[in-house]
Amino acid sequence: MTGPDVPPSFTLGYVPGVTPAKWVRTWQERLPDVPLTLVQVSPADAAGLVRDRDADAVLLRLPTDRTGLHAIPLYTETTVVVVPKEHHLTAADELTTEDLADNVVLHPHDDTLDWPRPPGQLAAHRPATTQDAVELVAAGVGLLVVPQSLARLHHRKDLTYRPLTDAPQSGVALSWLEDETTDLVEEFIGIVRGRTVNSTRGRMPQATPRKAPEQRKPKAAKETRRRQNVRGKRPRRRS
Repeated sequence: MTGPDVPPSFTLGYVPGVTPAKWVRTWQERLPDVPLTLVQVSPADAAGLVRDRDADAVLLRLPTDRTGLHAIPLYTETTVVVVPKEHHLTAADELTTEDLADNVVLHPHDDTLDWPRPPGQLAAHRPATTQDAVELVAAGVGLLVVPQSLARLHHRKDLTYRPLTDAPQSGVALSWLEDETTDLVEEFIGIVRGRTVNSTRGRMPQATPRKAPEQRKPKAAKETRRRQNVRGKRPRRRS
């Protein structure tokens, strides 16, 4: 965060499953004197992190309440179903929601997919978190539908996953306050959008170096060249 008497710094929030490491490395290369602090936040609290000014920007999941916020969509994730490795559904390379109809599907309270309820049969109780739900899948209680990055984040050797082709998808976006698009926010926008270091957008434009004036040759040298040219000309023949 920045202020009139505070050295410049940048705080970036991010939700589980999002990996900002490559953007952080680029920031450190381009702005080595401006420290960047990472803060992990739950999906439910991600928008509030910037509204409360506890972060300059946040990498969150869509859909979300965007009131008072800018949001740049970055990418959309594949939705997968997490199953035990020995489950019969692993025989297929990809699945549909209809394939889950006879299975218990867990619906954690921090679910990030935009649906009122997952397919299949609901468990008697909703797990508090995705991580809790993964543990229940391993225990044989049910299956779990999540964005692929969360399946990777909570990977276990006894579990695997398959793409779910007709399920809602979760998008990841960079978000910040509408009225606080600072120079540092613009710098980070440029990084996530892949702008080169030479791009002037999002930073103060550098003054174009003025071209050095041509040196005027001495008048005497010009006169000498003129005389030489006159001597070198052959007289025109009269007809």
